[in-house]
Parts: sequence; C-alpha cells; structure tokens
Amino acid sequence: MLDLYEELKALIRKLDGARVDYALCGALALAVYGILRATVDMDVLIPAESLGEAKSLAGGLGYKVEADPMTFAGGAIEIRRLSKIDSEGGDLLTLDFLLVTPAIRHVWDTRHQLMWEGESLWVVSREGLIALKSLRRSGQDLDDIKRLQEGVK
Repeated sequence: MLDLYEELKALIRKLDGARVDYALCGALALAVYGILRATVDMDVLIPAESLGEAKSLAGGLGYKVEADPMTFAGGAIEIRRLSKIDSEGGDLLTLDFLLVTPAIRHVWDTRHQLMWEGESLWVVSREGLIALKSLRRSGQDLDDIKRLQEGVK
C-alpha cells in the first residue's frame, strides 16, 4: 500500500535535489496549514518550463501512467496528471502538476518555504490556496475556503 506522505517526501526530495521550483497545493497544502481532510492525490504547482524535468523525476519514482492534459476555469488551470500503480496491492496514486499560467501567477508569486516534518517545503500561501479553490468552487473547495479564511486548525 502506498503511503501518501512518504510519496510526497520522496517527490519533494527529488525536486529539491534537482533544483526544480515547485509549490505544494491542494489538500496536502491544507494539511501543512493544519487543516486535515482526506485526499488520494498530490497537487504540485510548477512553472511550465519545469514540466519536462518534473515529469522525469516523478517517473523515476514510478509515476509513469500519463493522462491527457486537462484545462479548467477557462484555461486558468492546466493540469498534467501522472499516476503510480502499487505493484503489491494495485493501489493508484495520482500526482497532478498544475502549471503556472498568467491567471494564477499571483498564486506562484506568494508561495513560501516552511519547515514540515523536519524538512524544507515550498507551499502556496493560504491566500493562494483560496484563489485556486475559488476557480473551481466545488462543495469541497467552498468548505476548504471557509476553513482557510477562518484559520481553523
């Protein structure tokens, strides 16, 4: 069975080691801010010019199943999805690379580095998470926005 946090740590080490800029976003970024909820994927914001190297590094960790590119919110969100299949249990773990587009450049510009689980980690700001979730506005996103605005931990 794949361990989401161990997979995240391995990915971050690879990205940091190769000096690929990134910022954690999505539910795992919420967890870094102390807002816990279930998730089954990793979301990482990266500059488009880093996509090739990021995909190569992720491929080295077993993320080799590639989906077609996805675009949401009128092109504001571009996602490149890779998945890893656990050879023992058959579990699937998804890694979404969100590309920095002009519409979400401000999210990228407000990312910051913090310590998490004894390691350095780049993460989008609370305001950046709210901006990303405001583009989709699903029921879960609206709940997440409320918790981020309230500072609930």
